[in-house]
Amino acid sequence: MALTQSNPFPLGAKAPDFNLPDVISGNSVSLKDIKGDKGTVIMFICNHCPYVVHVNEALVRIADHYQKKGIAFVGINSNDVSRYPDDSPQKMKKIADQESYCFPYLYDESQDVARAYDAACTPEFYVVDEESKLVYHGQMDDSRPGNSVPVDGKDLCMTLDLLMDGKSISKNQKPGIGCGIKWKI
Repeated sequence: MALTQSNPFPLGAKAPDFNLPDVISGNSVSLKDIKGDKGTVIMFICNHCPYVVHVNEALVRIADHYQKKGIAFVGINSNDVSRYPDDSPQKMKKIADQESYCFPYLYDESQDVARAYDAACTPEFYVVDEESKLVYHGQMDDSRPGNSVPVDGKDLCMTLDLLMDGKSISKNQKPGIGCGIKWKI
C-alpha cells in the first residue's frame, strides 16, 4: 500500500457541488441535497484501502453521532473500477450494508468530483460549514494500520465540535494520509 498525503485545498473556499449516484439508495445526490444545517463532512473513501478499512467502524460511529446534531456526512468513491474491481458500485453497496453506513456512498465514475476537490487519497476529509465553505481538510486522527494508536476520530471530532459551537477552527491541520486515489489511465 503506497502512502499518499492529501493536497492542500484553500480554507474558506466554496465546496464544489456534485451530483452523483448513491449506491445505497439508487438516487442521484448533490451537495445541496445532503447539506447539513450546521455543516457537512465530505469523505473520499473506497472499499479496498486498508486505511479506510482501519477507520470504518469509528467513522460510522462518528457519523451517526454528529448527524443527530445537524452535521451531514457523505462518502465518495472515485477509484478506477476497471483496474480496481473491488471498488465497483455493486461492491460499494455490499460494503455500505456490511459496515452499516449511515450516510450516502456516492460513485464518482468520471473522477470529476475528485479533481474538483483536488483529492489525492483515501480516506480524505473535507468539512464545510453551513454555507459550504471549507473549514477543515485533513485526517480523521493519528491512527494508521499497524501503528497501535487508537482510532478515536480526534481531529475530525474536535473540528465538528468547534464548528457546532461557532468557535474558530485552527488553520494548522494535519493532511489526510492513505492510499492514493486510483486514477484512470
